[in-house]
Amino acid sequence: MSVIAIVGNKGGVGKTTLSVNIASGLNKRRSTAVIDADPQLSSIQWRAFSADNAVSVYEAEENLAEQARELKQDYDQIVIDCPPSVYAPQTNKALVISDRAVIPVQPSPMDLWATVHIIEAVEKAKESNPDLRPLLVINQLEPKTMLSKLVRDAVQEIGIPVADVMVRRRAIFRSSALDGKSVYEAGGHGAAAVEEIEQLIQEIMQ
Repeated sequence: MSVIAIVGNKGGVGKTTLSVNIASGLNKRRSTAVIDADPQLSSIQWRAFSADNAVSVYEAEENLAEQARELKQDYDQIVIDCPPSVYAPQTNKALVISDRAVIPVQPSPMDLWATVHIIEAVEKAKESNPDLRPLLVINQLEPKTMLSKLVRDAVQEIGIPVADVMVRRRAIFRSSALDGKSVYEAGGHGAAAVEEIEQLIQEIMQ
């Protein structure tokens, strides 16, 4: 595994939050960088507030494949924070060069409907990248709500692998990002969030 695309088809699913935290966790294992292909450049902004030892973040270039090849000379793993649309050219470019596609989905009908288009994009990318492996992850879960319970069952019908771990909606994800940190630097307050990210990384790496 060397390139992971974090893919969504609408804003607000927590794509960038997962990108920087997954990258931070991976970086503790092997050298990791983030390519920020989202027009909002939220990962770039996060890095601007970070300490010098944080994960490196690079703004996406037009030739994403060539940029990834060059970064592989210095980094073992690359996380691509994709645009919030499967119709964006950079999203399709990312899927074609990635080993894994992590698809965060909020527990809402809107997100489930948007996921249908992501699956179509993944299947199309597989025509030229047959080794691409998608993994859907329920993100920003509120466990006690009835909707969250229903979504757990609904995602099983989508037809692609679903992560066993579900990432909860936690204030520490937001507060650490504001400080230019990942949950790994949040001390005891981030322990539960770190455990979820670690479980997700293990599933991604399987």
